[in-house]
Amino acid sequence: MKTILIPTEDHDSMPAVLEGARLLAQAFDSYMEGFAVRPSLGTYVAVEPLSGVAIAGAYRGDAPMQARALFEAFMQQHGVPRAGDGPARLSYGWPQAEGFDDTRIGSYGRVFDVIALGRPGPAAQNPRMAPLEAALFDSGRPVLMVPSSAPKTLGRNILVAWNNSAEQARVNSYALPLLHKAERVTVLTVEGNLAPGLSGEDAALHLRRHGIKAEALSVKSGKTAPGAVILEQARTLGCDLLVKGAYTQNRIRQIIFGGATRHILENAALPVFLAH
Repeated sequence: MKTILIPTEDHDSMPAVLEGARLLAQAFDSYMEGFAVRPSLGTYVAVEPLSGVAIAGAYRGDAPMQARALFEAFMQQHGVPRAGDGPARLSYGWPQAEGFDDTRIGSYGRVFDVIALGRPGPAAQNPRMAPLEAALFDSGRPVLMVPSSAPKTLGRNILVAWNNSAEQARVNSYALPLLHKAERVTVLTVEGNLAPGLSGEDAALHLRRHGIKAEALSVKSGKTAPGAVILEQARTLGCDLLVKGAYTQNRIRQIIFGGATRHILENAALPVFLAH
């Protein structure tokens, strides 16, 4: 995880996103790149399904300069040096003078190891859903989604939400560098939310064969939604990172009826490492 992309805009979780990215960069001696992101033309008059917020006229001409100032001030405050040539090390850069719209996040993010974004919310000052969806569905890369509170640690105690889906298998593979560094890894299965096939113990065994000290845990959901069970277990275990496959059910179905991904996108109080 040597390169981290940070789409930057003025929302209330941006300091937390930057701190989450910095903690990840510290762990892997990584390069962090920021750029100003703006709503695409197609969303200027749209209402986002998660937030219900109309974003017409949300973008101002000075937004790229403000985004850059915010990004660079954070890096300088934390003693992160500007990047030079050569292999990646703990550093930052802002090579794109002009901002990109949401649709460019996917294509540009393909040459980075991870994309750091805020958890979307319902208020106008919260992060928007469109950048997160562009990263998840169009980049082919994992996303570090950070809530509004800046994390103090990242990846010491990890919960893996195993449901035997292809999306979860994919995100587990992306997360291997993080899992190797973790002090504790718990592979959680929620009864009734597990596709037929491999169990949580099978997934934990696979990780142990990689030299990761992973333990399996199975819990009953009862009448509680699987997403709520996952977040409650993360809180109970004191986890500082959740590894979760995103939209393992149909995305439209989750928007209409709900699902574990939707619940986590709306309620996670810890950073979540996501991939579709």
